[in-house]
Amino acid sequence: MAQGSNTSNRALVRGAERALDQFKYEVAREIGLQGIEDGYWGDVPSAQCGAVGGHMVRKMIEMAEQQMAGRTR
Repeated sequence: MAQGSNTSNRALVRGAERALDQFKYEVAREIGLQGIEDGYWGDVPSAQCGAVGGHMVRKMIEMAEQQMAGRTR
């Protein structure tokens, strides 16, 4: 699918794009993904990109659960 054609793939909160992008790179480093420091993800296999997205979702759910429980990180 061409970049920009998926209109649902955007931040729902205005101004969150930069934070989400930083979060993506943080998670990628945590799982040991290398070669993306320059911002180019074209050489990264789709399975690894999916792993980054999956870990992002898990961490966001964890943060939301902690916030709901009255704890902050």
